[in-house]
Amino acid sequence: MPDTPDIASIAALVADPTRATMLTVLMDGRAHTATELALEAGVTASTASSHLSRLTAGRLVSIARQGRHRYFRIPDPSIAAAIEGLMNIAPRAARTRPGPRDEKLRFARVCYDHLAGEAGVRLLDALRAREIISGADDGMRMTEGGAEWCDRVGIDRATLGATRRKVCRSCLDWSERRTHLAGSLGAAILDRLLALRYAHRERDTRVVTFSAAGETFLDRLELAR
Repeated sequence: MPDTPDIASIAALVADPTRATMLTVLMDGRAHTATELALEAGVTASTASSHLSRLTAGRLVSIARQGRHRYFRIPDPSIAAAIEGLMNIAPRAARTRPGPRDEKLRFARVCYDHLAGEAGVRLLDALRAREIISGADDGMRMTEGGAEWCDRVGIDRATLGATRRKVCRSCLDWSERRTHLAGSLGAAILDRLLALRYAHRERDTRVVTFSAAGETFLDRLELAR
């Protein structure tokens, strides 16, 4: 057999409905306990533990320990991107409109660690229009003007390239069917919006809400004065 990636083993892990539900819950970018994931998936604690053991062994989920407690999370943005991709192509019975039903989720939500939904697409459109980002979806890059923009809005450029993660990466939006911005820059922008209180994450959900200043920022990409 040729030396090729073992896609089948990963597909088998995701194919189970319980494990798929758990992975979808973890797409909010937070760490969750086994009890929380069991409740979301509608299974017993022992069943959840068995599924989480398999996901951990397959490296789709990692464990963070704090005292006596164990928390589970998606360990890498590339795994989150793969799950989001599957969500884009997953069939939905008797539905012609893609994405979540909740209008708030459709407008703005967290996709692992960056902004998705209508707001995420608007943000990327504005970044391109102001030449902060250039290039097609498969070759996005931050421009020199983009580096200056990061300084103006308080994003630390040194941290953007501190890991092997791409600075700019396109991510096909589940509901909009257009791309939004992922990568270290996408994550840094969302972090900055949250720190400025231009945006707020609703508790126990992926929903992101915006203040008036945040709504303005999505289009103008400027801090309020």
